[in-house]
Amino acid sequence: MALFTRRQFISLAGSLPFTGTFTRRVLANPRASVVVVGGGFGGATCAKYLHRADPSLAVTLVTPHRQFITCPFSNAALVGLRDLTSLTYTYQQVQERHGVQVIHAEATELDPATQRLTLSDGDTLAYDKLVLSPGVELRWGAIEGYDISASETFPHAWEAGSQTLLLRRQLEAMEDGGLVVMSVPEAPYRCPPGPYERASLIAHYLKVYKPKSKVLLLDAKETFTKDKLFLSAWKRLYPGLLEWIPGSQGGRVIQVDARAGIVRTEFDEYKPAVANIIAPQRAAAIARTAGLDAGKGWCPIRGSTFGSIEHPNIHIVGDAAIANPMPKSAFSANNQAKVCAAAIVAQLRGEPVAQPALMNTCYSLVAPDYGISITAVFQVKNDTIRTVPGSSGTSPLNAPDPTRALEAAYARSWYANITADAFG
Repeated sequence: MALFTRRQFISLAGSLPFTGTFTRRVLANPRASVVVVGGGFGGATCAKYLHRADPSLAVTLVTPHRQFITCPFSNAALVGLRDLTSLTYTYQQVQERHGVQVIHAEATELDPATQRLTLSDGDTLAYDKLVLSPGVELRWGAIEGYDISASETFPHAWEAGSQTLLLRRQLEAMEDGGLVVMSVPEAPYRCPPGPYERASLIAHYLKVYKPKSKVLLLDAKETFTKDKLFLSAWKRLYPGLLEWIPGSQGGRVIQVDARAGIVRTEFDEYKPAVANIIAPQRAAAIARTAGLDAGKGWCPIRGSTFGSIEHPNIHIVGDAAIANPMPKSAFSANNQAKVCAAAIVAQLRGEPVAQPALMNTCYSLVAPDYGISITAVFQVKNDTIRTVPGSSGTSPLNAPDPTRALEAAYARSWYANITADAFG
């Protein structure tokens, strides 16, 4: 694919039909109720932009957490390059500056027929429109022996917070010369390049502090996003420190024994000093138990509105949605949330819904001053999301060090901007 410059990328995106512009015309039926479930990049952004689009809406955000710790940059926190407090956000500004009512409870049951949502505290919420952005859940037992209790020995760290700290403590306590084993599941899963960034930064940590150690990356897949960029960087930066094994060569993890400290693949058995098991995933339970996944584990949607294929008046954004070819990323969730908010307001007004354009940019750190990225623009036609021809591109394979350092700086700027957009 042709590689677009950033200026060309922004120019192309700006020329497409959806540009993220919201008017403030009030609904003919004021105080229509929109409930948003999930306080991550999708949910918080959607709630904020719904109110910005029409202040007469009664927007309620439901999340069990009073603070949100971002998965983006949690790999940097894992190896001491950032502190988790720098990745932690509250909903104060979403509530105070953007007129969103925030309820800290878990959504436990959804009845699409009556358009009511039951919460863990026993309360129920009626809605005219419901937006689900519940994220993913790990499929406990998909790898034999890997359950919640096993994750206390072999952390997944795929939800930023206590698991991140647990894996960090294990890496710090490991003696030099130890083996770190990581497992990567089949797609789809949250943040496709995330495991490879993590392996890179762990290798960087080992290079600096424990150079006799090694990272073994066991992958169920044969290829992965930005693989040429990662593999080239590993060969240069981490020779002998990081090894990737694809599924066909014994990379598929099929069993763990946390008590014995053993990780088994189809061909081999390992007893690592530290094991990071990233289990297979699916849409969170609140979406699946309501039948929104149609038995697929992930929820099909209409591309122009992110409305559920299964039930009218329910919309699904972020990781839980099947929005192929968009990846399950923070940028995708944030972008989808804005499209969804605009579509909901148009529907409530009885206006036509535009066929939108969407974007994704994903940065990865291979080292603190070594960044790589991938970009794409998507357009919707007849409710189907398609990649705009020629819009996909990655960082140049043979870019010089100053360019890699600039990409790392871009990654930090991207993070500051997207968190401000979602929570600030």
